[in-house]
This record gives sequence, C-alpha cells and structure tokens, in this order.
Amino acid sequence: MTSPAATWRPAGRADDLRAASLRPALAPPPPGAVSLAMGDPDFATPAAIVDAAAQALRDGHTHYADQQGHPSLRAAIAERLPGARSWTASDVLVTHGATAGLASLILATVNPGDRVVIPEPAYSLYADLVVLAGGRAVHVPLARSLHWDLDRLHAALPGARLVIFSNPANPTGVVHTRDELRALAAMLEGSDTLVVADEAYHRFVYAGHEFCSALSVDALAHRTVYVQTFSKTYAMTGWRVGYLVGPRPVVEAAALVHRTVNGSVNTAAQIAAVSALSLDDAALRPMLEAYEQRRNLVADELSGANGVALVPPEGGFYAFVRYEGDHPSVDVTLGLRDHGVIVRAGSEYGPSGEGHVRISFAAGADDLRTGLHRMRSYFDRRLRSTT
Repeated sequence: MTSPAATWRPAGRADDLRAASLRPALAPPPPGAVSLAMGDPDFATPAAIVDAAAQALRDGHTHYADQQGHPSLRAAIAERLPGARSWTASDVLVTHGATAGLASLILATVNPGDRVVIPEPAYSLYADLVVLAGGRAVHVPLARSLHWDLDRLHAALPGARLVIFSNPANPTGVVHTRDELRALAAMLEGSDTLVVADEAYHRFVYAGHEFCSALSVDALAHRTVYVQTFSKTYAMTGWRVGYLVGPRPVVEAAALVHRTVNGSVNTAAQIAAVSALSLDDAALRPMLEAYEQRRNLVADELSGANGVALVPPEGGFYAFVRYEGDHPSVDVTLGLRDHGVIVRAGSEYGPSGEGHVRISFAAGADDLRTGLHRMRSYFDRRLRSTT
C-alpha cells in the first residue's frame, strides 16, 4: 500500500513561497561566532510591563480576549495615535505582533494578480506575503541616498493595490521625510491605492533627522493603514503584540482574517501593553541612548573601513553595508559566517540589495564591537586578496 506521504505535494501557494522567498531560517550562531543578524533588542522588557503582566495573571486574566483586541488596549492606542484625526477603539485591530498584522492585512486586501509596489531594498516579509496572497510584488529601486527615487516610484504606482514601506526603514536605516510622504500623497491623488506604513522603529531616530508618521500627513492619512508593534520600542519581541489602524472597512477585513488564522492575542500580554503605553520617556531613555551610541559606533567603525561603504543609519537599528566587488551577497554572508560574524545577505531585501549586507545593532555592545572588528578584518583581507 502506498503511503500518502510518498505522493503528497504542498499546495501551490506554498511552492510559490518556497521558490520566491529569500528569507533564511535562522538558527543560533555556531560556537565562537557573534550574531548581528537579528532585530531582537538585547534589553530586558521594562520591569513595569513585566509586573503588569504578572498582576494580570494573578487577577485571573487567563481567558480569551475580544478577538479585535482587549478594549482597554484598543482605547489606549486610539488616544495616542499621531496626526490630527480622532480615532476610536473600533479603528484598531490588535494582532500577534506586526507580522500577523501585515499578514492579515495583505491577505484581506490583495487579490490574485494585484500589483503591490514595494520600494526596495525592503523588509523581506512584505514580498513573501504578497506571493502568499497571489499578488505581484513590484520592486522599485531606491535612489543612491537610499531614499525614494520619486520618478521611479511615480511610474510604478498607477493601478497598484497597495504600496508598502517601513519608516524608519528596514534594512537601510533611512528616515523618510515629510516632503517624501507629501510627494507620495500627490502621486496617489485620485487613486484607490492603499498605503501600508510600517512604523515599528518610530522611536529610533538619530541626531539631525526628524520622524514624520504617515498619519500626520493629511493628504495621506485617509488611505493609510498604520502598522505598529510593541516589540522594538519596549523590547517586547517575545510578547507578540502589535496592531493595525486604518480605514474601518480595511481593518474589519483584516480582523476577519486575523481571527480565522490567529484568534485572540494573549490577554495578559495585552494588559501589559496598556502599561507600556503609560511609561514616560525616562523609562525608555537609557535604551534609546544606547542605540544611538551603537549607531555612532557602527558609523565610526565602518565608514572608513577598507572595501565597504555605508550611508550612516538615520533611524532604526540596522545598517546596510555596501561592499566592493561583484560577489553575490549570499556568498559574502557565508564568508563572514566563516569569519565569526553572522549577518544578512542584501539580496534578501530585493534585487537592488545585492552588493550589500545588513547588520543589526540591536545586539549587545560587546558582540557589536567584536562583530564589527571581524567584518573589517574580513573585508580588508578580501580587498587585499583581489589587488
């Protein structure tokens, strides 16, 4: 008798995703190596948030929550959103991190064959989710400054179902300006294209740069789906609490997908997230200052290194490092791994990411120094071997 496993094949969408995705299945670094690959803050979640979760569990908040999100958390989010519009709890969907928020949104809005514009290099999850929905990712290369190439973006937008970007940007570290956002709004005037603004790194903006939320641009806000998470600002990556805000019909459709695939988010974690929103800046300042110091260390160490070039990060906690030569970034990543430092290949983030590697400075300061030293050594040795 033939076993079903002998003839079983994945669904077509799974095959499509396997063929298209460049996202690696990350594993712990090998012994002796340091990892600069992950966007996982090395800081502990602030004690007040942990205490709020523990108290919520002691108080019996161990049952299902409202599938759109705990009412207290949705109300607290609505009160604190950027921009001039008044929002209510009904405009908010709490999700299993921003990842599930993005997935629910894209699966709820993208039809097979729909065009989704992605300025790239960009967070690789975006294109993977478009493939999963059966849409077509339209990659638009950035300018050399790593800001948007407005002419190319304008040419790509007609007929697009969505345009997706992060700000501050992963992997480039760019902070898109108010003028860029206004230019995007002008390009979209008269269309029904939705804007998906992933602003997970909004608190990580460095000296000389100013953050502007898409919700703060009046001509953009009405078509924007705002994606946010507690993971980065509050060092809550393992808690899995994110949210979407946007036009009511869009949020309702995403909520239908989210409750079908994920169900409600952990109740105690949501109550803890309410306490996170109540933290004052003093509680977060040590983390934010440490990230700025790490950003400066990366810029100082790599800006003058042999064989590489760097646009210093304006925000977030990633640096997109360009290297000399035409070696595939996957091969360079493997070479760096053999040299004791784990990074991400630039090609993961889109076609024009080739020739780059991405590093995260969410790693601890000691690992960061060690990793940067090993990177400099690797690229210097590699450059000398080709001259």
